[in-house]
Formats: sequence, C-alpha cells, structure tokens
Amino acid sequence: MYKGMNTRKGIAFTSVLLSFIFFLTSCSVQKRIGKNAKNNLVHNNHLTNAHIGISIYDPLADKFLYNYQGEKYFVPASNTKIFTCYAALKYLGDSLAGINYKEEDTAIYLFPTGDPSLLHKDFRQHLVIDFLRQIKKPVYLSDRSWKTEAFGSGWAWNDYNQEYMAERSPLPVYGNTIRWIQERTTPENMDSMAFDQSLSIYSLPEVNWKVRFNTDVSRKSFFVQRNKYENIYEITEGKEIKIEQEVPFVTNTVQAAIELLRDTVNTNISLAPWPVSHQVVKQGPLQTVFSQPRDTLLKLMMHRSDNFFAEQLLLMASNKQFGVMDDDSIISYLLNNALSILPHKPRWVDGSGLSRYNLFTPQSFVAILNQMKNEFSLDRLKVIFPTPGTGTLTSYPKSDSDFIFAKTGTLTGVVGLSGFLYTRKNKLLIFSILVNNHRTSAVEVRKSIQAFLSSVRKSL
Repeated sequence: MYKGMNTRKGIAFTSVLLSFIFFLTSCSVQKRIGKNAKNNLVHNNHLTNAHIGISIYDPLADKFLYNYQGEKYFVPASNTKIFTCYAALKYLGDSLAGINYKEEDTAIYLFPTGDPSLLHKDFRQHLVIDFLRQIKKPVYLSDRSWKTEAFGSGWAWNDYNQEYMAERSPLPVYGNTIRWIQERTTPENMDSMAFDQSLSIYSLPEVNWKVRFNTDVSRKSFFVQRNKYENIYEITEGKEIKIEQEVPFVTNTVQAAIELLRDTVNTNISLAPWPVSHQVVKQGPLQTVFSQPRDTLLKLMMHRSDNFFAEQLLLMASNKQFGVMDDDSIISYLLNNALSILPHKPRWVDGSGLSRYNLFTPQSFVAILNQMKNEFSLDRLKVIFPTPGTGTLTSYPKSDSDFIFAKTGTLTGVVGLSGFLYTRKNKLLIFSILVNNHRTSAVEVRKSIQAFLSSVRKSL
C-alpha cells in the first residue's frame, strides 16, 4: 500500500513539475516574442504614432503566444481577400461556372455568373467563347441576378481611372478594362515638324468608343484619361518607344459586355426583358459552361492582390448561394453561419479591401486562417498564398521562402500581413500584424514586420 502511494505521489510530482516547466517555457517564449515585437514594431521610432495590432497563435497548443491589441479593430486593406478566399473555397466548385444558359426551340438565354476570367488576358482558353461561337440561334442575355453596384461601398471614387479599380459587373469581359498601347518603330524626332509615321496608338480589344487626342505636350509621357461617367477617352502621346496603360471602362451593367461580345463572337446578343428571363428560369434547371479552375484564380488573386478577381469571386459565391449577385447578402450569411466562430464580428463591406469601411481584428484573421487550415488543408493553402520571393512578397528575403505563407495589405497609412509561419524547429504558427495610421513609407513598415517575423522564426 505504501509503495503504491509513493508511486502515485511520484507521478503527481512529475506531472506538476512538467506543468511548471511548460509554464516557464511558455512564459519564456512569450517574453522573447514580446521583446522582438517591441524592438521591431511597438517601440519603432518610425511607428511612434501608428496603431499596431499583433497576434501570434499556436494552433497545436490552441493558445496565443503573443497578443498586442489583437482584439482592436483595424482597417485591413487587402488582408480582406483572405475572407473572400474562404468564401470562394467554401461555396464555389473546383471549376468556375462561366455562364448558365437555357436553350429553347427559337433562342438561347444566357444567365451570367460573375466569372471574371471571360476574355481576360491571363487565360488562353475560353470555353464560354467557344460555346457562344457555335450558337446559331438568337441569344438573349439576362441581368436579373445583379443586385449591387459597380463600385463597392466606401471606394475612393477619384481612382476610377486606375486599373486596380475596375467596375464590378454580372458579365465581366476583358477584366472590365481596355489596354491602350503606344508603339514607335523609331525614337521620336523632336526636330521634325512632319507627321510621325512611326507612331501607332491602339486598344485591346479594339473599340469604337469616342477618343480625342490631347495636344498638350508638357506631360511628355503616354497617358489615357477616361471620362468619369462615359466611355470617352482622352489620349496624351508620350515619348516612350512602347508603353501601355489599362483603363477601366464603364460597364453599364451588361451593355458594354454585350457590345464587346458581339464583336468577338460575331453573334447577335440582346438584353432579355426581365419578365421573359424570369419565366425561363421558372421552367427548370439551367445548364452550365465551366471556365477556369477555381484555385487558379485564387492563386492569381492572392499572389498579385487582384482586386477585380476578389470582388467578382465574392459575387460569384453570392450567386451560387442565393441566385443573386449581392455582396451584402453573402457577407451577412457567412458572418452569421460559417464564420460565427470569429472572436470579434468584423465590419466587412467588400471583397478586395479597397474600402476603408472594413474593420477587422488581428485575432479574427487568426481565427479564419485556422478555420481555413482545418477545412481545406494547409498544403492547398500553401499553393494559393504567396511565399517570400513570389507575388506581393517578392521584397521579403527568399531565405524565408516556404517558411512564410501570407497575404499582404496596403493602403495609404495602412500595412498588414496575415498568414502562416514555420519556425526554425518546424513549429506552425498563425499570425496577423496590422498597422494603421503610420506616417512613414509602406516599405519601411514592411521591413519592420519582416524583421519581427524573421526573429520569431529563428527564436522558436
């Protein structure tokens, strides 16, 4: 009896000792991370007046190793695309629905899905276009599923001419942008008054929209300015041998798409009256032409932080779930169901993070990343998320390649980075770092974040 009691006491003592050692080790880890955070970010002279949030989480131990204002709300910029990526992985199939359609005896009715890949320069194969070229009947296009606006809530309206702010639409074509190209066969001859026959300016795709040329030569560089409300373009000739500029066009929901598609597929496409398209849908299930692998688009979206792909993929998820393209509906549904696990309910208003109305906490990014890891596997996410030396992480040292997989976020005064980190001992951590209201350069902030993560990786 005494021997058994001594054994039990020994086991109990060992258990207490191990718990104490674990506690001391855990405290030591937290202190090391805290010290590195203070040195690189919190007490950084360049960030004295900035707002900083840091969360470092150990998924195996199910505990935060470090939290500095991780429960506070921040503007996340393109870190918002992590939430859009989750929506696409959860609700869109392995191949994206390029177009839904219903064939009748006398006509074919098209029902857009919001697919952003149609005639996009990143893709050589366009199965939807192949399908449309084979049609011999009249084609009617429905816009009945469109329930939102061309611009997201809180977008900066004066950025409308920038390629990163292409309009959203139910049937995007060519990425909803026009590529304007200037080419010269010889350098400009400044001494000659003759017409420069070496110069050509053209667009891809070719359009019949109004163009006028700016005679002001003070700019000296090629530039295209679109009218804010119409597809009217002003072109300023530049001195460059070859240069191009992408400019978003006004979609007018599907009107611009219809015009551009008619020229591409040589088929007469007309807008379907709403009552007719509604009746067609009631008659039975639609057929689908699929376009591109979903994860291919997600990789492009995350690697180059593609705003247009993000916006359209979120609308596609809405269309798949509810039959309408409405970002408010899919966001509300996600936050009240699959993402009700978030520790702090965010204010989430768009798919790309262009809006400053978005507000998320670092801990919520950790939560969704952990959810994504559990639902879709880390190996899959490693392909979709950029790693140092690729995509938007090209400025990070390649020595950290395959140790960090993360999404960047940048707006004026905002820098963020959230993702997965493997330590020197191959321990997986999930992190989110959000910096708001800084007054230094984004490059300087990224260097500080990079130094902090590097120190975390090497010290654990």
